Amino acid sequence: MGRALYNRIGRTYTATRQSDPKIAAAITRALGDATTVVNVGAGTGSYEPFDRALIAVEPSSHMIQQRLPGAAPVIQASAEALPFPDDSFDAAMALLTLHHWTDWHRGLDEMRRVARRQVVFTFEPGEVGNFWLTEAYFPDIVELDRGRCPSIADLARHLGDCRVDRVAIPHDCVDGFLAAYWRRPEAYLDPKVRAGISAFALLDQDAVSRGVARLEADLESGAWE
Repeated sequence: MGRALYNRIGRTYTATRQSDPKIAAAITRALGDATTVVNVGAGTGSYEPFDRALIAVEPSSHMIQQRLPGAAPVIQASAEALPFPDDSFDAAMALLTLHHWTDWHRGLDEMRRVARRQVVFTFEPGEVGNFWLTEAYFPDIVELDRGRCPSIADLARHLGDCRVDRVAIPHDCVDGFLAAYWRRPEAYLDPKVRAGISAFALLDQDAVSRGVARLEADLESGAWE
């Protein structure tokens, strides 16, 4: 699903999806002293550290084409079949990508095969409904994300010995994923913002239109406040 989806919506991805400094700091801390890194499901290259030897892996040609000049080298491949020998890297990272993999179990196993440390930045699907945007305006996203993303408990069980940290979403987050605009509701009215959020591309577009209309009306009337 990931390659087909991002070949369709990835053409303007970098317009709203950029590294947020506070989230980047958390990822850097998790990478620790790793000097060689593979970024699995790398997209356009957000959060890739510049002070380490890094190789990106990304299945979508449209995402690869949007990588900045001077970005790390990229190989077009999938998480489930990483084209590297065992123990090739100090760390493998996968950032907001697991919900696009066809088999996250196999993808994590591949990360463990090629690297001694795994850094995964993801979301808890069980909490998606506890957000005003999905609760009041786009409830179909709740079931969508619960169906395509493993829970944190499932990930921890599969990885075994691991540490789970909670990463706060800044109120001015510059990485425009689903919950990034939690304090800036008017942003969800912008088609460019929604184009950078995969859930909106996967929803029935009539449902998206209805939710946008309700949100716009509530903002204009003051009901949202």
